[in-house]
Amino acid sequence: MSTPTKPATTGPAPEAASASESAYGYRAGRTLPLRVELVRQLKRRRTLVMGAILAVLPFVLVVAFAIGGEPEGPGDRITLMDTATASGANFAAVNLFVSAGFLLVVPVALFCGDTVASEASWSSLRYLLAAPVPRARLLASKLAVGLGLSLAAMVLLPLVALAVGTVAYGWEPLAIPTGGSLAPGTAAQRLVVVVAYIFVSQLVTAALAFWLSTRTDAPLGAVGGAVGLTIVGNVLDAVTALGHWRDFLPAHWQFAWADAVQPNPEWSGMIQGTAVSVTYALVLFALAFRGFARKDIVS
Repeated sequence: MSTPTKPATTGPAPEAASASESAYGYRAGRTLPLRVELVRQLKRRRTLVMGAILAVLPFVLVVAFAIGGEPEGPGDRITLMDTATASGANFAAVNLFVSAGFLLVVPVALFCGDTVASEASWSSLRYLLAAPVPRARLLASKLAVGLGLSLAAMVLLPLVALAVGTVAYGWEPLAIPTGGSLAPGTAAQRLVVVVAYIFVSQLVTAALAFWLSTRTDAPLGAVGGAVGLTIVGNVLDAVTALGHWRDFLPAHWQFAWADAVQPNPEWSGMIQGTAVSVTYALVLFALAFRGFARKDIVS
């Protein structure tokens, strides 16, 4: 008499099996190593294209200044743009200034929003989980790599700009539009602070993109949704009728880093901006992990 087979069951995820049912030598913490995920993402065309765009931007600005002459700010007011050609440090600061509002939003949304949704669009997500890679482990690896690539993008731009600007305009003190200057060494340290703050301020976009990536199988929807919501935040911040309500918008503090490139830096705006951005980001990251843990993966 043949032995009846056990009916197949469908659970929320393969990782729900107990440790006693796991294969010999299996360690959940060793699945999908960060190195493997990083190499996969670095080889993707969108990563290479985005890196090339950020690396080329400083050269484009140098050519633009060479063709158009000295940069001029609006009206009689002296702005950071007016000092773009004063030194390599000034040129790097201007590159961050013109990029922080939108250009740097794109790689953050791309690297964090495309990561999970792309696996679903390729129908490879369920096979990763069947490996078995625990859901929390998969999200943590992809989020860490996405944030790492986002930070690398933000570091790449000022580094290339500083090198290009130094060759074009010299290693001189950073000229401050309101008067005074910062020694080159001090200016380089302040630029590190600026990049760190811009990264923190972009955590909201990263969290939005990552959360949307766990909710949809369309990478473009996750990336576009995060960029679109970030733009909406910028528009709302421009509505002065909102008054103090704008203090709760991450976009309201995105240029608070300008206070760091002063003879006597002011940190209060950056502290408030950091608190707002981190709060939003933590909530959205928590929603992403919670929702993905209960999601029925069919692709």
